[in-house]
Amino acid sequence: MGKRNRARQTMSAPGSDYEDGEGSTLTLRGSLTIGSRREYSETLAGTDRPASTKEDAEQRAIELLFERLTVRWTIAGAPIERQNDLLARLRAATAAERAWVRGVLREHCAEHFPDVKVP
Repeated sequence: MGKRNRARQTMSAPGSDYEDGEGSTLTLRGSLTIGSRREYSETLAGTDRPASTKEDAEQRAIELLFERLTVRWTIAGAPIERQNDLLARLRAATAAERAWVRGVLREHCAEHFPDVKVP
């Protein structure tokens, strides 16, 4: 194998699927970069925008984590895969859907990234 082919190989962790009781499936990445972890912790702490409230900081942190980890969200058989569409769908989600997503993020991070605490 030549240098060019070796340089193109990347390692990736397998994704995980989480299903709710209504047939929706959220697929999350199995890896999170150090830079993303640092940005998440700064956002959660509110140091990125010092004038923000704790609730605002938590909401932005959840959106950042969702954006970095979500590969696909299939709702009623229709997959959403583009990052802009995924974030727009999260923002338009019902309170129950948002609670489910937050629970999935908690579970996923507890299993794969114990240093990342989800509020």
